[in-house]
Amino acid sequence: MTVTAVAPTPAPVQAQLLASRRLLSGVFALLGVVMAVWGARMPAVQAAAQLGPGRLAIVLLAAAAGMVLGLQLGGRLAHRHGPARLLAGPAIVFGLSLALLGTCRTLTSLSLVAVVFGIGHGLLDVGANSAAVNLERAYQRRIMSSLHCAYSLGALTGAGLAAVTAWAPYQVLFATVGILTATAATAAMPMIRSAGHLDTPAPQSPTDRDDARQLPRRTVWLLGFLAAACLLGEGAAADWSAVHLRTLHASEAVAAAAYAAYSASMVVGRLFGDRLNAYFGPTAVARAGAALAAAGLGVGLLIDSAPAALIGWMALGLGLSTAVPSLISAAGRGGPRAVGAVAATGYLGLLTGPAAIGALASLTNLPVALSLPVLLAAVVALSAHRALDRK
Repeated sequence: MTVTAVAPTPAPVQAQLLASRRLLSGVFALLGVVMAVWGARMPAVQAAAQLGPGRLAIVLLAAAAGMVLGLQLGGRLAHRHGPARLLAGPAIVFGLSLALLGTCRTLTSLSLVAVVFGIGHGLLDVGANSAAVNLERAYQRRIMSSLHCAYSLGALTGAGLAAVTAWAPYQVLFATVGILTATAATAAMPMIRSAGHLDTPAPQSPTDRDDARQLPRRTVWLLGFLAAACLLGEGAAADWSAVHLRTLHASEAVAAAAYAAYSASMVVGRLFGDRLNAYFGPTAVARAGAALAAAGLGVGLLIDSAPAALIGWMALGLGLSTAVPSLISAAGRGGPRAVGAVAATGYLGLLTGPAAIGALASLTNLPVALSLPVLLAAVVALSAHRALDRK
């Protein structure tokens, strides 16, 4: 059990902290909305540009390459100039490039704009997470999980928005969400400039001050690997949970609800994650959650029934919900570059995981292939203490 006593914070400082937290929550929510809208209407983009699976993969690869570039560049820029400067500009690029993607009709134009879209995503991701690390230190208590909960809520909102506007041209949705995102980022510029504690970390103790910027490289790589293992599970849920339910003869409605159930469970876990981390410590919570994820989905695969599978995907979402926020907080001890490196490695798991599962399924069968996120969740449960415990 970990309970940290902190000195009372003066009221003006508390108000400034709360304003900064609301601002960052909005940034995380916008990230979730835009990414969900882009992903949910991908089939419409594919049909409009007459792209086969191979050509669509090129567009997705272009977006992934841009994102990795943005994550690496963002780490350097945040280290030199502070992460707050990466909140408005990249958000504007992120939103406008989504709107522009709605106008593209060729592989070349889609790929080029997708690179810009990915760069904006990567820069904004590093800026938001690095600023969150600094704000968490200023709060002197855990808040990272609640900020990532805002991302999950944004993703649920974006997916719902895409579903209820499925009758409308995707170009209208992309333009509306993109322009609103850019407008919100522009309007938030004065708040970003006045927000305190986003650029300058506030060490809680001399130990924190001594540890800052001195995270061993092997620890950064371990944090990145564990983040990739967790995000591979998220990619598996997004791309394969509905397919899995359909192979068990579930209706289309029940199959479609699988990812929603996974996402809702993740929201619940992140909503209470900060309190659990404060009481039990992030290492214990991450290890117990990963064990729940591995056991839940594993049993769901073994029982081979739709209700068990649905519960298994919910257990995966709930179990992994607090792990990535804790890993990002730990990476923050090494500064923005470490945050960028861990995020980039983690997203590789998200991007390559579904393809790896598909390849395994073609060689064996889907339940066997879905044992990959189960095994990786077990690895997280066994290895999290090596990355999260301070030496």
